Amino acid sequence: MSTYTEISTLPEWENVLKKSKDQPVLIFKHSTTCPVSAAAYREFTSFKSDVETYLVKVIESRPVSNEIESNLGVQHKSPQIFLISDEKPVWHESHWNITETKIGQAIENYQ
Repeated sequence: MSTYTEISTLPEWENVLKKSKDQPVLIFKHSTTCPVSAAAYREFTSFKSDVETYLVKVIESRPVSNEIESNLGVQHKSPQIFLISDEKPVWHESHWNITETKIGQAIENYQ
């Protein structure tokens, strides 16, 4: 299982966004009440990479989820995953399109 850091405050999100200027980061927006999100979470946590990985619980951390939507200019969906570089999404997917294979391909294609 891959390790991730949970983002639950706006300052934490701002730090992660700034970090993406130096290296790509992977962000997973997770709804803890949704079965589709639970399946995507399993795919997300099965993926192993050197890319720093973060999780936002969209219900529990709604302001962070909303700020991600605003900062990245991508309409909120849940579950949703982003590969972010230089404060911009270079890849994103949602729902059943979040798979371990697609995450790996996105990172491989980006690097």
